Amino acid sequence: MLDKLQSADFSGCLNQIFRLRLEDLDPIPLELTSVTELGAAYVPGGRRPFSLLFLGPPGPQYLLQGTYHLEHDRLGAFDLFVVPLGPQAGRMRYEAVFT
Repeated sequence: MLDKLQSADFSGCLNQIFRLRLEDLDPIPLELTSVTELGAAYVPGGRRPFSLLFLGPPGPQYLLQGTYHLEHDRLGAFDLFVVPLGPQAGRMRYEAVFT
């Protein structure tokens, strides 16, 4: 499923919550704050690369770089590799890049 998603699929979800699932913990809300196209497709007819920026919940705790299970009401469930970028207004920023 992940290989079929385009930036437009996520653009309709801006400012919405994605639930990150960790074993034995309540879901962690990640708010999608930005969808940015990163240039031309690497393969003719392929997907254009894009990035997603998320904000985590307020507080000092944050996720390490890694692959996590996310759920969204419209897009469903999928695993996504996220990288912490640093705090913004007391919330950690995360990025996921699609190539």
